[in-house]
Amino acid sequence: MNLAEQMKYADLVDIPRLQALMERFNEVVGIANAVIDVDGTVIVHAGWQRACTDFHRVNPQSCRLCVESDTSLVESMTRGSPFAVYRCHNGLVDTAARIVVAGKHVANVFTGQFLTAPPDTDFFRSQAQRFGYDEADYLGAIRQVPIVSRERVESITRLYAQLASMMADSGLDRIRQREATRALARLNATLEDTVAARTRALAQANQELSARESLLKQILDTSSVAIFVVDAQGCITQANQRMAEMFGLSLAELVGAEYVSLIHPDERNVGRDKMRALLTSEIAAVDLDRLYWRADQSEFWGHLTGRRLHHADGTMIGLVGVIADINARKLAEQKLQLAANVFSHAREGIMITAPDGCIIDVNEAFTRITGYPRDEVIGRNPSLLASERHDAAYFEAMWQALIGKGHWYGEIWNRRRNGEEYIQLQTVTAVRDPGGNIRHFVALFSDITAQKEHERRLEHIAHYDALTRLPNRVLLADRMQQAMTQAQRRSLRLAVAYLDLDGFKAVNDRHGHELGDQLLINLANSMRQILREGDTLARLGGDEFVAVLGDLSDTVAVEPMLDRLLATVAQPLNAEGCEFRLSASLGVTFYPQSEEVDADQLLRQADQAMYQAKLAGKNRYHVFDAEQDRHVRGHHESLEHIARALAEKEFVLHYQPKVNMRTGKVIGAEALIRWQHPERGLLAPAAFLPVIEDHSLAIQLGEWVIDTALKQMEQWQATGLSLPISVNIGARQLQQAHFVDRLKTLLAAHPDITPDLLELEVLETSALEDMAQASSAIAACCELGVRCALDDFGTGYSSLSYLKQLPVSQLKIDRSFVRDMLDDPDDLAILEGVLGLASAFRRQVIAEGVESLAHGQLLLQLGCELAQGYGIARPMPGNAFANWVAEWRPALTWSNTNPVSRDDQPLLHAIVEHRAFIAAVASYLAGERTQRPALDAQHCRLALWQASDASARHRSNPAFANIATLHHRLHQQAGNVLEQHAKGQVDAQEAGLSALNDLGTSLLAQLEALVHTPLR
Repeated sequence: MNLAEQMKYADLVDIPRLQALMERFNEVVGIANAVIDVDGTVIVHAGWQRACTDFHRVNPQSCRLCVESDTSLVESMTRGSPFAVYRCHNGLVDTAARIVVAGKHVANVFTGQFLTAPPDTDFFRSQAQRFGYDEADYLGAIRQVPIVSRERVESITRLYAQLASMMADSGLDRIRQREATRALARLNATLEDTVAARTRALAQANQELSARESLLKQILDTSSVAIFVVDAQGCITQANQRMAEMFGLSLAELVGAEYVSLIHPDERNVGRDKMRALLTSEIAAVDLDRLYWRADQSEFWGHLTGRRLHHADGTMIGLVGVIADINARKLAEQKLQLAANVFSHAREGIMITAPDGCIIDVNEAFTRITGYPRDEVIGRNPSLLASERHDAAYFEAMWQALIGKGHWYGEIWNRRRNGEEYIQLQTVTAVRDPGGNIRHFVALFSDITAQKEHERRLEHIAHYDALTRLPNRVLLADRMQQAMTQAQRRSLRLAVAYLDLDGFKAVNDRHGHELGDQLLINLANSMRQILREGDTLARLGGDEFVAVLGDLSDTVAVEPMLDRLLATVAQPLNAEGCEFRLSASLGVTFYPQSEEVDADQLLRQADQAMYQAKLAGKNRYHVFDAEQDRHVRGHHESLEHIARALAEKEFVLHYQPKVNMRTGKVIGAEALIRWQHPERGLLAPAAFLPVIEDHSLAIQLGEWVIDTALKQMEQWQATGLSLPISVNIGARQLQQAHFVDRLKTLLAAHPDITPDLLELEVLETSALEDMAQASSAIAACCELGVRCALDDFGTGYSSLSYLKQLPVSQLKIDRSFVRDMLDDPDDLAILEGVLGLASAFRRQVIAEGVESLAHGQLLLQLGCELAQGYGIARPMPGNAFANWVAEWRPALTWSNTNPVSRDDQPLLHAIVEHRAFIAAVASYLAGERTQRPALDAQHCRLALWQASDASARHRSNPAFANIATLHHRLHQQAGNVLEQHAKGQVDAQEAGLSALNDLGTSLLAQLEALVHTPLR
């Protein structure tokens, strides 16, 4: 049996191609056709008429007629007829022709469903009636049937059969070839093993090739990757649908496009070079990740594999490429790389643990902070870092937060590998899977030990006295508030003791600040040791201390403590080979009181009581009378009490010296009134003068002051001391109509006192109330020989014309300007302006409020030699004044200080301005002020002075250039420190502030030296 006899027709042909052929013929000739195997299987068909499909073969009766036609034609073919024609009883004509392959009848070609003449309408109408067709629809279908001559149909049908046979012959040839190959393989089976293996490989390759052809078509249609072919010119000749989707183009747009146009513009040149190298066999293949460019100009990552593509004969077709969209993978890789970089390079320590707490991984910062290498901690529990500062409840709360909330944030003390404890700020987060189960814990932490230490130091600076290490005023207020709350809660008493050292200023002035500071340190330590553990001892400044003594059952319980404080201060102190004996005056107040009081009120009460202790002879304590003070605060004392006090001679005068600071000469004294209250002790003017300000008692008391001052001068003169005394004149007294007459009467009562020894100090505000009256009264006083001074100058609103109208001989600079001139450039400017006015109007000037050597020195440099204040002497009783005058010596610093030339006076302003600037920077860094300090290095007083002609005489001095350099560096350093503060660089800020202070010290020292450079 030959191969054709073994095979069916369907095995021999490419059925899709045959179907396509039949459909194309139907389109050309318009005649239905079908190829049917000899066993009756329909292989392909095309163009069947609607008359058959919708009518004849649908109705069972008419379908039998169609079957008869089919059967007749098949029988004709079986009998060997090459061609047969059959007119179906349904009225249409069918034909058939045999398909013969290798001499064997294997199938038939059927054509039909046509007419050889125009349709017989009556016949077909009867057909419709017979079989129940819709007549109109049926006749319409009949009219669509083609009319073809028998001869043409026969030629067409035979042509169909020949083509079908040829296709089968072609298929048979392929089959025969395959069979021949198989036969050849069987013949060569006996050859040696190598030949046999090669033969089998060849047969296998042929089989795989066939399979690949089929598989390739499926892959091209269903693959998730882009597959394409380019020719030798680099143009795309084939592409699959996935490639069109990937690039946002249609297949029509892809085919013919240059491949490199799909590559990202930044990589096109490289892509073109790669493609040329592949085409020219310089490289065998490409396998790389590449950025591609979509039609919408968006980019994506693709993985390209490409090779050369050859024909079977070895000639090159072009290149075949496969592109996989790996954009998601690349993004994931980038995220992973970013995470890895963060993990590796983060400044914070990172620790990852399993749900049971076992450490899985740590980063380099972990090792840097803890000291543990990575391999030492992997697999271990984080408890190896634990210090002993936290109990089990602390960690239990942490775990509860992690399990319940999924995170924990806080500060925790741990221990490094070397055993050192440190504090870290830590965040722990639970990482869960999609099911909500905890997979890992991630801890991020940073070492904040240095920051905490810096905060502690700043807090210490803000709350403790730098010299004695005692709490300062800020911390004292907090401690007092706590003690007051505790006293209320426990129903106990609290005592606040205000302590001021007696005679300390003289020691400080005579032996210098360094020794004075050492004495203060020693005294602070001694007093701290005698207090109980819960008590507070604070330093307010200078030689003033406050003790807060709590848990007292009654007021008597505090007395032993006060005695111990006084005894401790009275102990001899040794320093620099000398023995010093000091004493203290203590003022005490208690809490709670019948009225609600705050901490500030308690301090003021204790301060007032301390002052009473000083007046009572010092080295003692005085208890504040809260009941009496309530009356003072309510009305400062009734007029009746004041009138009775005046009648009973309870008022006294104390005298504050006025001196020439340069020469040391005592030029006079100011009489200051005090009330020697029989129950409350010595009261300051503020306690009673405001009550009588608008009452006639003010005139009576004013005249008593003048008369008493004149008597005091008589007593001094009797001892050989002749000094003028100035008294304060109130507005009501000055403006009375008979003021000058009353003054004459008082002077006449003391004929031994010449009028020029009396000086009247008129408050600037008092003079302004009635300028004409004041000017007239002052002029009249001058005619009597009594001198007049304008007191508290600068605090009122006088104009230059007023100053011109008032015939005063002296201006007194108010203490408020003098007190702050060392640190406030504005106060210094006001002070300089007052001095300038005094010089312009030829008025003598004296400064009040000189409290230190520095105040006096600066006044002398400005040309103001006359002064009074606590830095010289406190007000004292008249009987103590003569002894003070005999012992008084000016500070050597004052004696050696000369006025600064007008050209150099800007240097004084520069010193104060930069001292204030450095203090402002430190205050801003400590959080004590919110406004950022600003001082323009190009427009500050020093820079302006350096650029002016006033500095000409110093420019040859090497210090001049050095000052310019220091000045620039100081402002630059200030800017650096403020920037470090803004960035939160705590350590750098602290070091920068120290450097700024050093530069400030150097600059101020250089400026001081330049100020003292003698004129040439």
